[in-house]
Amino acid sequence: MLNVVVLNGGRGAATLLPSLLDLPGVRLTSIVNAYDDGKSTGEIRRFFGMLGPSDLRKVQALMLPQDGTQAAARALFDHRFADDIGHAEAWATLARFRDGGDLPAAIGVLPLRIANVLRGWIDRFLDALPLAETVIGRRFAFGDCAIMNILYAGAFLACARDMEETVSAVDRLFRLRGVVLPNSCDDRWLAAEREDGTILSTEAEIVELRSNDRLARLFLLERPVDAEALARLDSADRARFLAQRHTPVRLSAGARLAIEQADAIIYSAGTQHSSLYPTYMSRGIAADIAANSGALKVFVTNIGADYETPRYRTSDFVQGALRFLRLGVERFIATEDLIHVALINSSRIKPDETYVDDDAENFADLPVMRIVADLESRAAPGKHDGAAIVRLIMEQLDRREEARRHARA
Repeated sequence: MLNVVVLNGGRGAATLLPSLLDLPGVRLTSIVNAYDDGKSTGEIRRFFGMLGPSDLRKVQALMLPQDGTQAAARALFDHRFADDIGHAEAWATLARFRDGGDLPAAIGVLPLRIANVLRGWIDRFLDALPLAETVIGRRFAFGDCAIMNILYAGAFLACARDMEETVSAVDRLFRLRGVVLPNSCDDRWLAAEREDGTILSTEAEIVELRSNDRLARLFLLERPVDAEALARLDSADRARFLAQRHTPVRLSAGARLAIEQADAIIYSAGTQHSSLYPTYMSRGIAADIAANSGALKVFVTNIGADYETPRYRTSDFVQGALRFLRLGVERFIATEDLIHVALINSSRIKPDETYVDDDAENFADLPVMRIVADLESRAAPGKHDGAAIVRLIMEQLDRREEARRHARA
């Protein structure tokens, strides 16, 4: 059995994870941070005091079993209430299912084993929501709310507010083909400072960033930023205020064990500041990766530029990861203990894509093997070909094993 750990965000590994799951003999673990606070996820977080389930849910959807239950389960994971749905209508839909009725027709029929557990989670949600609405002082906004986020909130209550156990409960219920773990169970809210000093007070603002100004700092906060209150400070003091309240998180026990047992650790492509760097900032993750000296450590650079990293070249992705991995560590951790191989795309097949440039000269001081290859999907230009990445990783694993055999001989 080959243990593979992927550090990724919600959609960043959508091509990689299925290709890994298709390999026989692979035990796949995805480690994801849960600081999303946009749309329905932010609503769930504020009303139930929990981490955001959306990125966890998106990765779990990639791991649904390939059997007769997949279509209904996938529809459930993807289903959202309409933007204009009223509170009473949404409540009635959930109560009808709780009381033995059907889910919305678009989802289809789930096995009774699954439906009965979901009914229990809906019951938990509906029992808790009126109390939360009274305390918060407004009604929950069901518009565009993912129904799995609601189920996650109910499961969170059923699991005594233990996020790691909640994710595992969803895993067991749907008999996923891989394991998804939160990087930490510590509830945090993300904020950031641009290089020009502008403060982004939510994860959603970071994701929607449309600027050529890079992000300078990330902050993990114990409660959401009150942007109006923060504006009372001078602009020079806002980042200082957030820095004083930055509270690092502890790596979850499950994530730590997965890294310790890994034969390969893969840093997935994806949006860096919102999806990946917060995971790298977890206290203990860099030391645990470095301590696993037997694992192959592979970094997959992005194919295309995005709003968070508009001017990044290939070395910037590697350097950025190293910077955030080393934040808060008591001793310097060598690059070669964190990353062995960087996979870099060489193709340019989509005319209107803004491709990431490869600055090979800036790798001179990085003790990282560069593998430059055509890693772009022909079916979806501008995105990675997961099978091509997996082939290169397996080749590197085979070479490492061959070198070990020679060393033992």
